[in-house]
Amino acid sequence: MRVLGIDPGLTRCGVGVVDVEPNRTARLVDVIVLRSPADLDTPNRLVRIADGLEAIIDEHRPQAVALERVFARSDVSTIMGTAQISGVAMLLAARRRLPVALHTPSEVKAAITGYGRADKAQVGAMVARILGLDAVPKPADAADALALAICHAWRTGGVAGAAVSDAALPSPAGGTTTPAQEAWLAAERSAAVSGAARRLRK
Repeated sequence: MRVLGIDPGLTRCGVGVVDVEPNRTARLVDVIVLRSPADLDTPNRLVRIADGLEAIIDEHRPQAVALERVFARSDVSTIMGTAQISGVAMLLAARRRLPVALHTPSEVKAAITGYGRADKAQVGAMVARILGLDAVPKPADAADALALAICHAWRTGGVAGAAVSDAALPSPAGGTTTPAQEAWLAAERSAAVSGAARRLRK
């Protein structure tokens, strides 16, 4: 499945595209950070990011879109910009009838590192390892976007709203689970209750 991950932001918007096989092997397709200058008015900044997202969607034709869920922060302007770009991304996806899923940062961290409170350096290092990259994608927005795409593909098989069963998760020799896999299973069960990944319906 091909998944587009978007780490929304008005100044910097991370965008990553990955292909994920049924065995959970992931391959980098593209990654970029879209930017809009602060000296532009907000409508034109939204247009600039929207044009970039639209071009990427049309070029790579993802089968699903994964976005970071907006959550409360102390900086109101950051929340506003993140929400605005999230709305733009969902609109572009909906027009193409692409399923959209929202994932919280802790869900992504648990999926990628096995620990829901991992820092950005740990997430970036694991993204590079999963994708077989020589270096961590920079800036952090790029790595975060790829992490979102990988998380979504692993959790849902690339289709928003579809759950991955515990049986589909790999286990080491001997049939016992590692602490990281236990954290992954806990995140799966939590998502099943909270409905964190949902299909954007018409």
